[in-house]
Amino acid sequence: MKVIGLTGGIASGKSTISHYLAELGAIIIDADKIAREVVEPGQPAWQEIVDYFGPEVLTTEGNLDRNRLGQIVFLQAEARQRLNQITHPRVIEKTRKLLNELTIKAPQGVAVVDAPLLIEAGMTDLVDQVWLIAVEEEIQISRLIARNGLQEAEARRRIASQMPLQEKVKWADCIIDNNGSIVDTLKQVQRLWKELITS
Repeated sequence: MKVIGLTGGIASGKSTISHYLAELGAIIIDADKIAREVVEPGQPAWQEIVDYFGPEVLTTEGNLDRNRLGQIVFLQAEARQRLNQITHPRVIEKTRKLLNELTIKAPQGVAVVDAPLLIEAGMTDLVDQVWLIAVEEEIQISRLIARNGLQEAEARRRIASQMPLQEKVKWADCIIDNNGSIVDTLKQVQRLWKELITS
């Protein structure tokens, strides 16, 4: 089985590219979805988060209030680091388990680990290639404002809290330029896919 790690900064277009790769035949492992599963009420990570951040990060139903938690961790590097220490090892463990199962079920297949923090979380050793989606910061900001309804200052803060693109480039085997039209972007993805399945 071939394993691709798909990553990029916030609002870089990962979901669009991930959906297209699924249409091309890839099996998608969504690290964000796994990250939500490991912090469900009753899970060890949920308990650790409540112990560290306090009950104010919970909704009235007892679920994590992701907006509230997001506001805290995007502003405080130490809090973000602690949250990552709680969640990342569990996300990695679950991803590895899924990949092991897929290798048995579909040895000739292609799995795509869609993970915004693929590099930061130390997940690159799980994949054969890292595909990085590159977007200029101003485009990220305008997409974030449109998508999440954020103020510009908040959008800039969220982008600044992530590893800079020029750092991520050092880890990338392939770079997908998503500054242009969606048609241009998907053409790049299609070309990379063809190269992958014929190699």
